[in-house]
Amino acid sequence: MTLTVRSPRDPASLARDVEQKIWAIDSALPPTDVLTMNAVVASTLSPQRFNLVLLGIFAVVALLLAAIGIYGVIAYSVTQRTHEIGVRVAVGAQPRDIVQLVLGESGRLVAAGTILGLAGAAILTRFISSMLFGVTARDPLTFFGVAALLAGVALLASYVPARRAMRVDPIIALRHE
Repeated sequence: MTLTVRSPRDPASLARDVEQKIWAIDSALPPTDVLTMNAVVASTLSPQRFNLVLLGIFAVVALLLAAIGIYGVIAYSVTQRTHEIGVRVAVGAQPRDIVQLVLGESGRLVAAGTILGLAGAAILTRFISSMLFGVTARDPLTFFGVAALLAGVALLASYVPARRAMRVDPIIALRHE
């Protein structure tokens, strides 16, 4: 049997009074598991909270891995083009031109990836619509917010190789082969 008591008083001070009222009715009934409603709700929701925290940790790790992967691809691409960048610097390209070149290239990749990702997400949302709470399956704020976040991470991850490419010594780059 479960007994629920609602009162404006503090739940901790109310527990002793409730026990005494129960014993007044039947002294053989031992009240066990006296909990506040907040404790009952917290114990009921704890598996979902754990899953949410775990999902959040995995999302952050996935974002970090994506940023590291993008950084690696762009850095490799810039390294492969060291000779070309050296020639550009030797013929008078300004550092901002080199940064603009690298960011433009990665920006095109980010744009293509964002478009493909949004299309894939739009197609696959029907599979997770039953798991969503508080948002629709095709919530534009969520879609474009996540796309903007990932695009920002991608462009930020490509900025470091762009800055490094800006400092290429033309003599070393021309000798490099």
